[in-house]
Amino acid sequence: MRVLHCCDTWPPQVNGVSVVTTLMVDGLLASHVDVALITPRYPAHMHDIVGMVRPTIEHLTLPSVQLPVYKDVRVSAPLAGRVEKFVRDFRPNLVHVDTEFIVGRLGARAARRLGIPIVTSFHTNFAQYMASYGAPWLSRWVERDLVRFHQRSRLILTPSSVTKNWLNQNGLEHVDVFGRAVDIAVFSPEKRSDEWRRRVGAGGAKGAGGAGDVITFLHVGRLAAEKNLDLLLDGFAIARARLGARVQLIIAGDGPVARPLRARAPEGTTFIGFIDRDTELPGLYASCDAFLNTSLTETLGLVILESMASGLPVAAVAAGGIADHLRHEENGLAIDNTALSVADAVVRLTNDSDLRARLGAGGRRWAEHLSWEREMDRLVGRYQEVVAGARRTSGPSRALSDSV
Repeated sequence: MRVLHCCDTWPPQVNGVSVVTTLMVDGLLASHVDVALITPRYPAHMHDIVGMVRPTIEHLTLPSVQLPVYKDVRVSAPLAGRVEKFVRDFRPNLVHVDTEFIVGRLGARAARRLGIPIVTSFHTNFAQYMASYGAPWLSRWVERDLVRFHQRSRLILTPSSVTKNWLNQNGLEHVDVFGRAVDIAVFSPEKRSDEWRRRVGAGGAKGAGGAGDVITFLHVGRLAAEKNLDLLLDGFAIARARLGARVQLIIAGDGPVARPLRARAPEGTTFIGFIDRDTELPGLYASCDAFLNTSLTETLGLVILESMASGLPVAAVAAGGIADHLRHEENGLAIDNTALSVADAVVRLTNDSDLRARLGAGGRRWAEHLSWEREMDRLVGRYQEVVAGARRTSGPSRALSDSV
């Protein structure tokens, strides 16, 4: 089988969509599927930061520029002719459109013109972001555009039951939940290290709450308006006032609201910026003591699965895709969307080492049932169904190869 992925974000850009898409491509290659890519082209200095992590495969990169309001995001040149030629030359059985922006739309257009079946991914409900960016009146328009975009695909993949239900309610029926997985070998309690605890300023090697020990809470993710991070800081400020220097918060990641968040962060908060996902992030997770998340817009919440796999108890608002995984008092604490609820969870986890251990063990057990190998077996099977269905209804496209 030959599959073309079209995605508007790709390493060295790091976010949930680029991470999940690269994991998907890696899994397809391991399953002996021929894969090609169309993505934005990134400037050389970004590659110097994290490097290119994928093997050499057929890969069309489109010239891109920074999005003015969010400099980490690249907007690709709409080179429709170049995209269509690449699709013709690669001759895929199927085009998987991972995003709804320029690269995704150009890939979908070429696939339709060439009679190639399309699978789409619905990673993010951008309509939910409009209020966070001061334009709530655009929410309904964005919803309609998203629905129109996905209507013409034969299969829509989305990472949570919440987004599947939303798509179904908007008349989109061919929807499957995919991508709820984590690599439990990469993210593991065994990656805990004294060195990491020294680096983040935590006292004690085990974080057991002994004399002189600091209980270290972690947040990982993009620092963006839709992540509800003001609530995180407000809640931690209340907890810090109660607990003093016994507790600290580490925030890993970067984004457009990093500067104002740093300016208002309470004492005991440390921003460490971007860290390498492959070489540093697993050790950071495992060397902290608990994970905090207050986002209301996650369709998956990959960081929740990674922290659970690392043996951390999670305190999070059970919204969006996070609700599929967070089990109150079993693998974490479900908190309300209030600063007081955040603070109460921090205080409780700080004062109760047995609770931290029990919830952390519950999270690890949960993660152990979410393997990427299983998800990739399902994905290849769904691809085969889509290609077979397209051939039954329209016959083989001239752009398709003979192998499935």
